[in-house]
Amino acid sequence: MQLEKIVRYHKAVADPTRVRMLVLLAGGELSGLELAEKLCISPATVTHHAAKLREVSLIGERRDKNTIYFKLNRYFMNAYSTAMLDLIEKNKGEEGVPVEDTHKRLRLSVLKNFFTESGKLKHIPAQLKKKLIVLEHLVLKLEAGRSYTEKEINAFISQFHEDFATIRREFIMHQYMYRDNQIYELNPRELWAKWETLS
Repeated sequence: MQLEKIVRYHKAVADPTRVRMLVLLAGGELSGLELAEKLCISPATVTHHAAKLREVSLIGERRDKNTIYFKLNRYFMNAYSTAMLDLIEKNKGEEGVPVEDTHKRLRLSVLKNFFTESGKLKHIPAQLKKKLIVLEHLVLKLEAGRSYTEKEINAFISQFHEDFATIRREFIMHQYMYRDNQIYELNPRELWAKWETLS
């Protein structure tokens, strides 16, 4: 089970009312009104908490005319109850394994926020981590092993952003590229700045 799903599950059950709802539903199907009476809360509050539990598939619901009935989804209850332990045991002693999904989501979020749909860079991020994600995204479009003149690098960067001089310097500063007599080449990826290690 993915790390993101496990985190969402724990957020969903991190509320006493929701835990009490699950305990009640373990005894069988109940309507929203019955849950409201047993928990001493309003039907609207039941609906709110039920939505959180339904998002992670802990409960299901059915409608009978104007009444909504809720029931416990035991399959997912069992799956989530063992998922955290399985994740920890599987990755014990390893650094970074459980956060791969987090890095992937962050990268996609940064690219979505800083690039237009046509691929233009809106502006250079001020935060180092986001800036490195943007720079990496750009240099991955260059050919490994190919030599580029400064004019070619400028033209390449200009496809994405007008400030080619700043971005060109950032490529060098963060070890994505090296320059020798106005000729630019990609460094081996092992030398690139690692945004994943930044907090």
